[in-house]
Amino acid sequence: MTNITILGSGFGAMTTVRELRRLKVAAGITVISPRDELHYLSSSVWIPAGVVTGDDLKIPLQRFFARNEVSFVRGAATGLADGGRTVLTDAGRFANDQLVIATGARFLRTLPGIEHALTPCAGIETAEEIARRLRAMTGGTIAVGFATNPNEPGAMRGGPMFEYLFIIDALLRREGRRAAFELVFFNPAARPGARLGPEAVDGMLAEMTKRGISTHLGHKLVRFEPGRVVTEGGDFAADLILFMPGLTGPAWLDHADLPLSAGGMITADAQCRVTARPGVWVVGDVGSYPGPDWLAKQAHQADLQAKAAAANIAATLEGREAVTAFKSELICIIDTLHSGILVYRNPSRNFVSPQLRLFHWAKRAFERQYLRPYR
Repeated sequence: MTNITILGSGFGAMTTVRELRRLKVAAGITVISPRDELHYLSSSVWIPAGVVTGDDLKIPLQRFFARNEVSFVRGAATGLADGGRTVLTDAGRFANDQLVIATGARFLRTLPGIEHALTPCAGIETAEEIARRLRAMTGGTIAVGFATNPNEPGAMRGGPMFEYLFIIDALLRREGRRAAFELVFFNPAARPGARLGPEAVDGMLAEMTKRGISTHLGHKLVRFEPGRVVTEGGDFAADLILFMPGLTGPAWLDHADLPLSAGGMITADAQCRVTARPGVWVVGDVGSYPGPDWLAKQAHQADLQAKAAAANIAATLEGREAVTAFKSELICIIDTLHSGILVYRNPSRNFVSPQLRLFHWAKRAFERQYLRPYR
C-alpha cells in the first residue's frame, strides 16, 4: 500500500491527516513525532491568568489516530535519505512514498544571555513557569519583547507577545498589584508587528500608552544579563524577561539534504512542494514560501498550507497535476484577557477591529470548536 509519512503532531501535521481522509485518500498514513498529543499553544497565553491549565491544552491523539487509520511512531527525525524516501529517526528508518514535513521551527537562541529570558511559545511548560514567576513577584519590572531572524524577516511570532503584555497588565490590575510593577515592551523595530498592518501597529502602540506600558523600540538587542536587557540604544532593568526570538529550521535539517532558505527554512513553492524533491512537501513554520511580505508564521497559515499539500498529494496519487496553491491569509485575535482585537489580512484587504469583549469569547469558542475533532 502507498504510504504517506507525516513528520510532526502539531497544527499543520494534524490538518494534513484530516484533509487527506476528507479527500478519501486511501493510502496508509504514518505520523512520526516525539509525542502523540496536540499542544494547543494558541491558548497558552491564558495560563498565567488561570483561564486554562496546561493539561487543558494537551490533547491526546490516540483516538483521532484510530478513527483515521493512522500508524503512529514515537520518534524524532534526525535526517533524510534517498531524496526524502527514507526518514531517519532516533527510533529507526522509515520508508515512504510521499513525505510531509510539519515538524515546526526552532527558536534562534543565539543572543548572549538568552538563558535569562523565558520564551513563551517554547511550550506549555514555559507558560506554566511564567505563571509561577508572576505569582512569586511582589513588584518590579517585567520586560516583554520579540525579534526576528535577520536572514528571513518573516520568521517571527510577535502576536503572542502582544497578548502576554496586555494579559499580564490586565491580570495585575485585577489582582490590585499593577502599581507595584513597571511593564516595558522592547523590540529592535521602531514599529513592531508590521505584518499585522499599519493600523494594527498604531493600535498596539496606542494601547500600550493607554495602559501605562513603557516602550524601548528601534534598538538592536545586544544581550540579556541577570535582571537587565541591553540594547545598542541603552539598557534597562528587568526582573522578568519574556522574549520571543526569531525562528529557523530544526537542527535535523543539517542531515536532510533539502534546499534551505537563507534563514534555514525548507524552500517550497505555492503548492507546498519542496524545491527539486518530488514527493516531499512542507507545511507550517518549517517552510519558506512565496507570498506577500506579511505572510505569517501562525497556526492558521499552517492549516491553509496543509490543506493545499493534502489536495496536491491526492492529485499526485491519482496521476493528476498538483495545482492547488495555499491561500495567504492572516487572522488573529490579540487577546487582552477581558476583550480582544481582531486583525485580518489578505492580499487585497487589511482590517483591524475595535477592542471588544466579543472577540475574547470568540477566541475561546474557536478553541473548543478547533479541538473537537481531536477529542
